[in-house]
Amino acid sequence: MLQHQSIQRIRAQVRQWRVAGETLALVPTMGNLHRGHLHLVDVAKKNADRVVVSVFVNPLQFVPGTDFENYPRTLDHDIEKLVSHGIDAVFVPEVESLFANAVQSTTKVSVPELSNVLCGRFRPGHFDGVTTIVTKLFNIIQPDVAVFGEKDYQQLVIIKRMVADLSFATKVLGVETIRESGGLAMSSRNQYLTQDQHENAINLYKVLLGIVRRIKALRLSNALSDNELRCIEQQSLQYLSDLDFKPDYIQICDATRLTPATTSTKNMRVLAAAWLGEARLIDNLAV
Repeated sequence: MLQHQSIQRIRAQVRQWRVAGETLALVPTMGNLHRGHLHLVDVAKKNADRVVVSVFVNPLQFVPGTDFENYPRTLDHDIEKLVSHGIDAVFVPEVESLFANAVQSTTKVSVPELSNVLCGRFRPGHFDGVTTIVTKLFNIIQPDVAVFGEKDYQQLVIIKRMVADLSFATKVLGVETIRESGGLAMSSRNQYLTQDQHENAINLYKVLLGIVRRIKALRLSNALSDNELRCIEQQSLQYLSDLDFKPDYIQICDATRLTPATTSTKNMRVLAAAWLGEARLIDNLAV
């Protein structure tokens, strides 16, 4: 497996593959890799001849006062895992190489509306950081395919919109969430949980399952209404609070526009974000 830090070297490598007529997939990560990330790698390998994984803790997507400095950096272990999964190259750029000027004054890419709801309400500027760094990676590597997890569902929707709006040639693939045995979505931030909190965290997934089942039952009995959808959200928020979570939101959304779902919405997605101790957990399920 090749390891590159400089933009020039990864571009030179990509050119060699292109000359050979090979296709390329990119898996962008911030490192601290777990089984969910490695599943994305496996999907990428099935969809392209060559796979590049980027490892970069992006300062632009951290809200001031949050955990940028403390975000776990485990590059040596990440490299071992990527080698075992047979990827072709890992791109590990330094902040200075991606941001020629001061990070906070750099040119930014923003997807309006979608970036300001749900997690965007609680983490202002976060998704501008995501779309800016993904744009940079797409420009540097020019992948045929880019693979993202559905656990970060809002992020996935935003990147798909950005790709369509800016006419990128890259195809964006969303991959199902990988879960622990009890249903908790795998996340690098799960390590912030104590043992007791980890056992409690499974309840976030159970609440989402309960919402999905309730919506389906109401649909079958022809009793679903817009007011009932909002009541389900409020009751679920209260239930999480009673379980010692500090929920940011639970929202039943249009799966494409991320607007509040109504009874006429064909494709719904239930999204949630909640704090448990030091960990901010996010999860979602399709209805």
